Amino acid sequence: MADHRNAKGNTNNAKASGSGANSYTINLENFSKRLKMLYSHWSEFKNDLWAGSEVLAVATPPPSEDLRYLKSSALNIWLIGYEFPDTIMVFMQKEIHFVCSQKKVSLLEVVKKSAKDAIGVEITMHVKAKNDDGTALMDSIFKAVRAESRLNGHDTPVFGYIAREAPEGNLLELWDEKLKSENFHLADVTNGFSDLFAVKDTAEITNVKKAAYLTSSVMKYFVVPKLEKIIDEEKKVSHSSLMDDTEKVILEPAKIKVKLKADNVDICYPPIFQSGGVFDLKPSASSNDDNLFYDSTSVIICAIGSRYNSYCSNVARTFLIDANSLQSKAYEVLLKAHDAAIATLKPGNKAGDVYLAAVSVVEKEAPELAPNLTKSAGTGIGLEFRESGLNLNGKNDRILKTGMVFNVSLGFQNLQTETKNPKTQKFSVLLADTVIIGASAPEVVTSTSSKAVKDVAYSFNEDGEEEEPPKVKSTPNVSETFSSKANLRSVNHEMSKEELRRQHQAALARRKNEETARRLAGGGSEGANNGPAKPSGELIAYKNVNDLPPPRDFMIQVDQKNEAILLPIYGKMVPFHIATVKTVSSQQDTSRTCYIRIIFNVPGAPFSQHDPNLQKFHDSIYVKEVSFHSKDPRHISEVVQLIKTLRRQVASRESEKAERATLVTQEKLQLAGAKFKPIRLSDLWIRPVFGGRGRKLSGTLEAHTNGFRYATSRQDERVDIMFANVKHAFFQPAEKEMITLVHFHLHNHIMVGNKKTKDVQFYVEVMDVVQTIGGGKRSAYDPDEIEEEQRERDRKNKISLDFQNFVNRVNDLWGQPQFKPLDLEFDQPLRELGFHGVPHKSSAFIVPTSSCLVELIETPFVVITLSEIEIVNLERVGLGQKNFDMTIVFKDFKRDVMRIDSIPTSSLDGIKEWLDTTDLKYYESRLNLNWRQILKTITDDPEQFIEDGGWEFLNLEASDSDSENSQESDQGYVPSDVQSDSASEDEDDDSESLVESEDDEEDDSDEDSEEDEGKTWEELEREASNADREKGNESDSEEDRKRRKMKALGKSRPPERRPGGSLPKKARFR
Repeated sequence: MADHRNAKGNTNNAKASGSGANSYTINLENFSKRLKMLYSHWSEFKNDLWAGSEVLAVATPPPSEDLRYLKSSALNIWLIGYEFPDTIMVFMQKEIHFVCSQKKVSLLEVVKKSAKDAIGVEITMHVKAKNDDGTALMDSIFKAVRAESRLNGHDTPVFGYIAREAPEGNLLELWDEKLKSENFHLADVTNGFSDLFAVKDTAEITNVKKAAYLTSSVMKYFVVPKLEKIIDEEKKVSHSSLMDDTEKVILEPAKIKVKLKADNVDICYPPIFQSGGVFDLKPSASSNDDNLFYDSTSVIICAIGSRYNSYCSNVARTFLIDANSLQSKAYEVLLKAHDAAIATLKPGNKAGDVYLAAVSVVEKEAPELAPNLTKSAGTGIGLEFRESGLNLNGKNDRILKTGMVFNVSLGFQNLQTETKNPKTQKFSVLLADTVIIGASAPEVVTSTSSKAVKDVAYSFNEDGEEEEPPKVKSTPNVSETFSSKANLRSVNHEMSKEELRRQHQAALARRKNEETARRLAGGGSEGANNGPAKPSGELIAYKNVNDLPPPRDFMIQVDQKNEAILLPIYGKMVPFHIATVKTVSSQQDTSRTCYIRIIFNVPGAPFSQHDPNLQKFHDSIYVKEVSFHSKDPRHISEVVQLIKTLRRQVASRESEKAERATLVTQEKLQLAGAKFKPIRLSDLWIRPVFGGRGRKLSGTLEAHTNGFRYATSRQDERVDIMFANVKHAFFQPAEKEMITLVHFHLHNHIMVGNKKTKDVQFYVEVMDVVQTIGGGKRSAYDPDEIEEEQRERDRKNKISLDFQNFVNRVNDLWGQPQFKPLDLEFDQPLRELGFHGVPHKSSAFIVPTSSCLVELIETPFVVITLSEIEIVNLERVGLGQKNFDMTIVFKDFKRDVMRIDSIPTSSLDGIKEWLDTTDLKYYESRLNLNWRQILKTITDDPEQFIEDGGWEFLNLEASDSDSENSQESDQGYVPSDVQSDSASEDEDDDSESLVESEDDEEDDSDEDSEEDEGKTWEELEREASNADREKGNESDSEEDRKRRKMKALGKSRPPERRPGGSLPKKARFR
């Protein structure tokens, strides 16, 4: 196929003169460099790869509509940048001859000087007229060849040509006929050109990478979503129509937001789609007219190849639908063999070692599959889809070099499995990637398209359609689970969904108890509590007496510069650092006399135990409080205000210092260079917001080499987020919300302004919140109203598209080998599985993702990693309840549980189904539990907890079923109006209940809200009265004390304590 595409030039380009040729530009720098390479390679390997040739003849055939790869065309593009059909090139030691039309001669005239300067050869142009058959031109070339040969002392020159290319067209047929009749020694130089093209330079590598990016993007962003939609909607689509649609997308990269010029793009071969038991793993395979087959245990193979500036790339993927054990095993083994083959592509290794590495994996993991393995692990790829001499079979001794590019293609052909459908009994699996050999490690340039099991294995069959369960199960995709066709038609009616879920939960309970036992036995709960922050330093207001400011008047002064207050005491101004002040207050009596009262931090006071300055001088005498009176109320109120303001500023600064001291040191951000521009998203707002009182400004988020940077126009408003610190990344487009956002949940805290946070969010408001103030209602057909709504929709769509492009490009960046260990990818919340609840103080819409449970609209944000969850307890579940609560217990038992309250009961079944699908064990209870006490009991005696059955004490169903046969189970919780006769009268009144009561919550809140101010006599008197009431007066009867105790425990009894302090087995609620 003729290919007249502009090659990307660098600096030294030349345009051909003459009409009709002005649109073509030859890169003279590339031409000179590669002409030198050709002659150097020819000279070095003349007697080996070039078969002793003294002359090289390359004849390029006329253009064809067929897709074909020719060495002659490859040489044209490699050397000059364009394919020159119907052209003969003859390379001699001192001359180069071209036979072509006048139009091509006018284009090639510019290379004469470059050839002379580069290697000292003369270029002679032979113009073939339309009515001339070229005989005279060919005779003149043969004459020149013989003359040069005689000068070199040879009677018969060795004429090198490409033997495998049959002559086409009148010119080439005549050339071939005369060449064979001239009595030359003819030699095949195919191997010489293959070796010359094998190692790619920088410009060629760039073209291959762009082609690979297009190929993998088409697979990821078009083919995979297309297949998922077809399967989900149960459409009938033929392989050939899928081929046509995919080819159109390759030829128009803008359809998938790939910024490559369509003029420079072409296909390597028509895209291949195969399913339904008919598979051919050869590159020459084609897509038939059969419909895509996606029933249970079916296999779909897709292969795509695209070219950029004539350089090829290839990718092939296999998709498994409800795979059985053999299909899963075959794919897993193939994946390991494919990775082993890629890992062997290193400089110095032999080409045959690549295939042998794959074979060794197959023979070790599944020797029974070895006969079905393809006979090669792929071929070299570049200007030709299959470069000769670079076949990755076990017999090739060719040494691999840096800069070589390979299409690593491996598969199992025609495997047999036992299934109910004849179309799935025979299957094949195939994987292919384009790989560049680097100096230290191979680079997989098509890695954007994932081949991991979790991304290619789809599980739609939940009702047990296949008797043989798959041995390898993919990570469940929740959105597919709830919308798949398997949910719409039930095949096995023997068990209801609830029974299946119950069985799965029972298996999860056993597994969870074993995991918890192993973890507790290995050293307790995960994670560790950080100690208190280190002090920032001693409190020093003035280094010596001379630094004190001169007293203006004998009255209280506030020195803001040195952060001190000066108090008049016995005729002297005595300084106190502002950090020593606990509280300050003022009061005015009826005689217009004002009092100011200052209370200081002293040893023994609440919250002062960890003050390093107090600990350092604990034997000293401290002033606890001072009081002054004044007849100037205005001065007193001014002093109080200044002290409070200064104290707040210092406390804020010290708090920020302490928080920064606990931060984990991050690596420095490496800014993207001029060659690769950073990925940018503009006009974003950030949460948490920067401090300061100025007007808030929007900023720009940029993805650089190893992290993100967000910055506004202010110099001090900048945040760097390293890729290595990102734990989860989310993209949430606006649907029922007012904002579209990207959100990062981090491993370690960072500072945003003066706030320490693990969650950073960047968002845009998709529409302005405007309320029209006016009279009557506007008509639905009002043109202004319709136009306004259309503008809002356009704005919303544009913002979503910008965010989606940013996310896609960052995902591609994270797909590079250096970021693979981080396992990063933007996750998108699954709105159809969301539910309303109260995680903090206000109601919010909480949404699961594939790896988290999140709420990203209301602050504080909620991001819960599913892999960190131990169990989930659904509380207040029962008949007649309009809502219930969810308690999430983490594997780190030192971490507080997460509560989500007031979830509507209508969401209960959906939440159970989601928890079960994600392999999370859940329990149900009718009351809220005191989880602090439960976790304390577990951590105090983990062995007893495991011995008593682990989490099964939460299993209401098990306790109910055992209640008839076990008398012990009735000793857990007793009704509130019944007192056990066997209970001891000396039972400890302070024992804590496992069921939370309102009094418990009040106690907690009282402890948290410790008073900061000094207590008055009235307050002390009130506290003494309360203490007497709690202890009980001597006149109180035993029944009164018991009644008060039952009321304090929230109408519940504490569970019976075992000797080891553990919880009873299978506690019951009534």
